Amino acid sequence: MKFLDEAKIFVKSGDGGDGCVAFRREKFIEFGGPNGGDGGRGGDVVVECADGLNTLIDFRYRQHFKADRGQNGMGQNRSGAGGKDTVIRVPVGTQILDEDKETVLLDMTEVGQRAYLARGGDGGFGNTHFKSSTNQAPRRTTPGWPGQERWVWLRLKLIADAGLVGLPNAGKSTFLAAVSRARPKVADYPFTTLHPQLGVVHVDNGEFVLADIPGLIEGAHEGAGLGDRFLGHIERCGVLLHLVDGTAEDVAEAYGAIRNELAAYGGGLAEKPEVLALNKCDALTAEAIAEKSAALAAAAGHPVAILSGATGLGVEAVLRELRAFITKGRDKAQDSEEGGGPFVP
Repeated sequence: MKFLDEAKIFVKSGDGGDGCVAFRREKFIEFGGPNGGDGGRGGDVVVECADGLNTLIDFRYRQHFKADRGQNGMGQNRSGAGGKDTVIRVPVGTQILDEDKETVLLDMTEVGQRAYLARGGDGGFGNTHFKSSTNQAPRRTTPGWPGQERWVWLRLKLIADAGLVGLPNAGKSTFLAAVSRARPKVADYPFTTLHPQLGVVHVDNGEFVLADIPGLIEGAHEGAGLGDRFLGHIERCGVLLHLVDGTAEDVAEAYGAIRNELAAYGGGLAEKPEVLALNKCDALTAEAIAEKSAALAAAAGHPVAILSGATGLGVEAVLRELRAFITKGRDKAQDSEEGGGPFVP
């Protein structure tokens, strides 16, 4: 299934049905009064967060969603039937944005969550509604109210506990394949990963979800390489695992390039907890590992893990460190909910 994380769609709720002009025409009733019914209400456009979806690819083939119109009122005071609702099913983590692509209208984060995207129009009044002591045979009705219509953007942000960041060919996909059952494409060239990947990691009788996104390069926030559009998939992560290629000539420069891109993107990514690891250490000598890890620690200002996704060196220690950050973040979130305040990782 092809991955698609952004789509633009048009939604329109149903118009209300018109009111009816009708009068009683029964035998032996000389002055039958009005009995025109009201129009039915138009259908709503509802967005629902569904389980089992992980892409917006369906919206590439269908961009227009319209609810049914309410039926017109009828004689004998019969109201028109309401229009059928249209339900749009989206993956967990989907944001609904206004046409300006900036204003967030809805944030769908839980399976089963439902929200109205466009309300149907009310039905019009039949002539029975306008009967009075001074006007006992009104012929007045009102048309149904029009429904709402708008263009909106759907933007998918994957739900993961930890996110992988680093330059292209830093070994992120290899690490994800080594610690989970995910099978991303692995090759010895940059930009092997073109779409985000998710994997469930098991460690110490616990588990968490790890997200791998395409590699960043310097100037990604300005559109260089694949740009920074995939960074949205790790905005919800509680911790970042920053992998630096140990075979690079200047590991400190590689680290600084990614940190600059995270800061330029915003969204709180630069402030998230970070686990820094020098990867591909199986290809380095002990002296090179010591030299490069010291340079990287000096640039980052905190300790550096020694790692090799290919051989498993240091993998368990890194996973435990990630899980510790995730558990701490979940505890803070729970305390924040009990205290009434939002949690920002």
